[in-house]
Amino acid sequence: MPSSFRPTPIGPAPFGYVGRTLLLGSLAAWLGGCATPPPPAPPPPAPVVCERPPMEETPASTGTTVSGNSARTAVVAQAEGNVALLTYADRVRVMSIGELASEIARLNDMPEASRGAYADLQLAVALGQTRQPQDMQRAIGVLQRLASGTGEDARRLQPMGRLIAARYAEQRRVEDLLDRQNAAMRDTQRRMDQLNERLEAVRAIERSLTRSNGATAPAGGARP
Repeated sequence: MPSSFRPTPIGPAPFGYVGRTLLLGSLAAWLGGCATPPPPAPPPPAPVVCERPPMEETPASTGTTVSGNSARTAVVAQAEGNVALLTYADRVRVMSIGELASEIARLNDMPEASRGAYADLQLAVALGQTRQPQDMQRAIGVLQRLASGTGEDARRLQPMGRLIAARYAEQRRVEDLLDRQNAAMRDTQRRMDQLNERLEAVRAIERSLTRSNGATAPAGGARP
């Protein structure tokens, strides 16, 4: 064997062929991953915000609480006043003549300072129960005064006052019609009485003529 030949020592190499191959493959894979990164995920869509259009300020929308409460209070007060008046009318309807006269006197004697629209309506209702033409005329005058009132109580009770005034006007119209019919019937009865009197006078004349003819007939028959 020549002297230049040296045997290769047997032992673990620092990096063999397989190790270098694996190292180079891992490095290539890592470099390839860094060169072409995966596309980023798309951002989430922005939330959709539905904006309400601005509300227009109107007289009805401004001050709704105050005006609404006032309107409801006025309606309740009007309803309570109407119910109270109907209850009073039902009570007056069954009063006797003396009780009705006392009630009218009480309302008439009420001082002007404490008299209000409700007392005027009570007086109109009481006067309408007497069935007297002069009291009915007074009741209509009271209702006309109520219709021309400008106070809050008067305005609240004016619808009921107009209803009662319309009823009284209809009642007066019917009573006037009945009065005219009664007058026509009385006139017809008077004419019939006159005709009966004339007919009775004619019959009396006929009876007298018959008696006269009967009295003279025997004398005429006794002549030869």
